[in-house]
Amino acid sequence: MSAASSDCPVCGSAETQDVVTIRSVPVYCNVLWPSRAAAREAARGDLALRVCRTCAHVYNAAFDPARMAYTPAYENSLHFSPRFQAYAEALADDLITRHGLRGKTIVEIGSGQGDFLALLCERGGNTGLGFDPSYRPGPDGAAEGRPFTIIPDYYSERYAHHPADLVCSRHVLEHIPAPREFLARIRRAVGDRPGTVIFCEVPNVRYTLRDLGIWDLIYEHCSYFSASSLAGLFADCGFAVDAVAEAYAGQFLTLEARPGVAASPPPDPTRAAVLAEAGAFADHYRAKRAHWEAELRRWEAAGRRAALWGAGSKGVTFLNTFADQSSVEYVVDINPRKQGRYVAGTGQPIVAPEALAQYRPDVVVVMNPVYRDEIRQALAGLGLSPEVLCA
Repeated sequence: MSAASSDCPVCGSAETQDVVTIRSVPVYCNVLWPSRAAAREAARGDLALRVCRTCAHVYNAAFDPARMAYTPAYENSLHFSPRFQAYAEALADDLITRHGLRGKTIVEIGSGQGDFLALLCERGGNTGLGFDPSYRPGPDGAAEGRPFTIIPDYYSERYAHHPADLVCSRHVLEHIPAPREFLARIRRAVGDRPGTVIFCEVPNVRYTLRDLGIWDLIYEHCSYFSASSLAGLFADCGFAVDAVAEAYAGQFLTLEARPGVAASPPPDPTRAAVLAEAGAFADHYRAKRAHWEAELRRWEAAGRRAALWGAGSKGVTFLNTFADQSSVEYVVDINPRKQGRYVAGTGQPIVAPEALAQYRPDVVVVMNPVYRDEIRQALAGLGLSPEVLCA
């Protein structure tokens, strides 16, 4: 995929149309920087979002894969949040129970530091093998004595000799510029073992288009899947799709499949809605951006101190959307791996929640409404009662 590419990377259709163009965004939202100066020099790229009228897939036609390299500096774990951890635990328990995953073998593609793989293995008595080039291995390459191993490499046919009862991939496919080739490799590696379950989780494009989760538009994501494009991709690559569903307050899509060919799925009733939402998105995007730009100016004029909670992709995108974010002095994150670093593009320092006790903000902007109650409780525990707004 490149600036010259307008054909859909999922179905290959040339029937695509513009959604929105966003210039000069950080290439990496989830690589944080050791100094303000270095953060402000972070590489930038453009988003030229298009929607496929055939399969309702949204993608960045300006994406350049040569600019991406996932290394141990990449940090996007959400497992420090009690809310997210509870979701992950419930998801692991559900997969274990429904698919009889006890004493079995799990393969996770894009396993990060093994947070979810650990849940699947430890709660089901399973053995795991993870693959992730951004993994930070210990001295012996093992995952801290746990019942799984992570290989700092991409999954491919070369690892087909590791049979799996569950192949899991969460928040990986949206980073892949050639998703058909990627899934075809997985299909060849899995082979025709009928008992193997495939589980995939990706961001839900309808949360961006329908619910205006505009801060999820980042360079790292070259693809934004709808239920139609996700199910169609898996079916075209030789998987029988059993289920596609929204999860995590509509922010994620989950898919379950198995090797084999199923009957053609019925037309997705949400396809027309995705196309309509994509057609109206540019105006809605500009209106929401204008609203928050006015808020930032109002706080600056009134001398109100603001902090932003969440140094993940949403927070980085929010700050880089505006030329002037001087009213936001700090970004808070509960992930200790991010604290002491600086936000790509704009350079705000990332601090632990306890730092707010001294700063005493008038306004706290919550980047993901899912965590609003969790954050309110944390603020109350610090003796703070700022205005809390969800972006």
